[in-house]
Amino acid sequence: MKQTSAVSRRLVLGGTASILASPAIIGRAAAATRGVSDSEIVIGTMADLSGVTAVQGVNNANGMRLGFDEANARGGVHGRKIRWIVEDNEYIVPKAVQAMNKLLNRDNIFFAIGNGGTPHNDAVMPSMFEKSVPNVFPTTCARSMYEPFNRLKFGQFASYYDQMRAGVKYFVEQRGKKVIGSMYQDTDFGRDVHAGVVAQLQAMGLKLAAETSHRPTDTDFNAALARQHDAGCDLICAGTIVKDTTIILQTAHKMGWNVQFCGQFASYSTAVAEAPGEPAEGFYSMAPALYRYPDDPKPAVHAFAETYRKRFGFDPNYLGEAGYTAACFSVAALQKAGRDLTLDSFINAMESMRDWHDIFGGPALSLSPTNHHASSQSFLSVVKNRRWTPVQEQPLMF
Repeated sequence: MKQTSAVSRRLVLGGTASILASPAIIGRAAAATRGVSDSEIVIGTMADLSGVTAVQGVNNANGMRLGFDEANARGGVHGRKIRWIVEDNEYIVPKAVQAMNKLLNRDNIFFAIGNGGTPHNDAVMPSMFEKSVPNVFPTTCARSMYEPFNRLKFGQFASYYDQMRAGVKYFVEQRGKKVIGSMYQDTDFGRDVHAGVVAQLQAMGLKLAAETSHRPTDTDFNAALARQHDAGCDLICAGTIVKDTTIILQTAHKMGWNVQFCGQFASYSTAVAEAPGEPAEGFYSMAPALYRYPDDPKPAVHAFAETYRKRFGFDPNYLGEAGYTAACFSVAALQKAGRDLTLDSFINAMESMRDWHDIFGGPALSLSPTNHHASSQSFLSVVKNRRWTPVQEQPLMF
């Protein structure tokens, strides 16, 4: 009897201890979500802060910083402040890998947002996904940001491929272009742009007239433009970013060749439009939304631009607006995820976001359990008097 009593007593005490310990166990389980503590959420970004596309990376990072700072000023998200860490990838793939290794292994980020560069994202996503870290709204329009489907991939923008298909269709049908050339960076980014050009030409029964590729750091485009010229191109589709776009336009200007160029998201920059000597006058570019200048009549846009200028000393460009949009969207998703924040609750919240609108009048952003590509709309603008001017307010289709 005494032995039975002792055993029973141990069992009861053990059960009581388990019950008493369960809140602590639950607390530890919640705290086990990487990058999430009782007081903060750690979010990371690798961006080109000093490389060949720094004018985009810096603007994008600044926009995200404003979005997260505003959320923290409101008290954070369900009582947690956002600790945002940004690392410079210099638009160099090995630097991107190094930056992401720090964010993953030292900073223990919950998710990454606004990671810059197509080849850079492609290089780091495997290590991110190995640690179950989502890649949210990277600053690239490559299809690989949402294809093939992965529950940890979330793309913000219409793809380069889709942008160029819509652009080529417009110029052939509406502007009567017949001899199409392609100049592009020999990178994952540039090849994605080029693939869209080729696909649309094939769909319309046309052939590409000339094709030239180059490294992101190249600065001499005389031979490449001569090849496009000799082919008789009346439209050149550009898989280029800021520096190479500007140099190509300057070179064509020096040649006295007034051929029409059409770029995409990566060349849709005020730095291109405002380049010295105005080589970009008449340059077209597709983009996932329309840039709203600081003098836009919308009060929210004006207030954002004023805050941005006071904080950073210069006006935001389109990438600044895109970064702010990405940050605000992610904060809204974190709010929906609730106080019990886990990877699953965050992904479920992201997948429940429907018809979300930014302050700039951009296209509605929607996600679902089967679609992690927020928008497929793209818009055409042209440089007039050093400003990007919409060709039309409605998106182009293909």
